[in-house]
Amino acid sequence: MDRSAYASLSAQEGSHWWFVARRAILDALIRTRIAPRADARILEAGCGTGGNLAMLARHGSVDALEYDDDARRHANERGIARIEPGMLPGRIGFDGARYDLIALLDVLEHVEEDRASLAALRARLAEGGRILLTVPAVPWLWSDHDVLHHHKRRYTLAGLRAVAQEAGLKVEAIGYFNSLLFPLAVATRTAHRLLGRKGGLDAQPSPPVNGMLRRIFGWEQHLLGRVRFPIGLSLYAILSA
Repeated sequence: MDRSAYASLSAQEGSHWWFVARRAILDALIRTRIAPRADARILEAGCGTGGNLAMLARHGSVDALEYDDDARRHANERGIARIEPGMLPGRIGFDGARYDLIALLDVLEHVEEDRASLAALRARLAEGGRILLTVPAVPWLWSDHDVLHHHKRRYTLAGLRAVAQEAGLKVEAIGYFNSLLFPLAVATRTAHRLLGRKGGLDAQPSPPVNGMLRRIFGWEQHLLGRVRFPIGLSLYAILSA
């Protein structure tokens, strides 16, 4: 990412509605759809500034890899996980350790070799292990946000399934999320295009609006697995070897 994007990320991920609600959804997916054992070994591949580490640590002991020096410094300051420099697909590190859960959360879209990266992570799964993967969805929503964050692509559901299967992984679950706010997001991005406005990570709104958006997005933690959303801003997948 651009340096400005990392600064914004580190400042906002503790309170911005998108980060807070997304962590709640991911936590629910891990608890209800993966249910790792109490002593699970967890790897976050591409931890960024570490906003997900505390949530992941509730489910086991966490290692993490991160390519960017600035992001890794922010993550290390949290004192939650063992964090090493690394990158996908060739530098996963940690002496070949195998993991019960590998979290790849909005990372695959940054990687040129997405199939090779998933195949490399597949080789690091312990017996019965799972990969929890999230990516941005709907390619026609490509915007300046994607450019600022150095995304290579946004995925379709069929495209993500194909990439996972080509990497030798079984798709246990896959679907859209961040769906309840999808109409608002489409309207906002359309307005930005018409007005010629550029934007990266949206600035945190006022507390009442921030709370309202968090509650709407966060409600999806109770719906995933019960409701199959036809579209959304993001895709999740649970994969196994």
